[in-house]
Amino acid sequence: MTDTVKGPASYFPSIEKKYGRPISEWKELIRISPLSKHRELVNWLKAEHGLGHGHANAPVAHTLAEGRDQ
Repeated sequence: MTDTVKGPASYFPSIEKKYGRPISEWKELIRISPLSKHRELVNWLKAEHGLGHGHANAPVAHTLAEGRDQ
């Protein structure tokens, strides 16, 4: 039996398919960004990279939950 992916990671396959970049690249962009607040990062991904709100929110939430310097 396979476990169902839940939470922000459940968006990752559709993000990779739609925007053509692996999640690891999106997460690295978030980590190296001078921005630090969740909302700022989401708005930046939407404005600069054309992600929709849910698709921007998912990697930001996942990355910030891990800690920015990991």
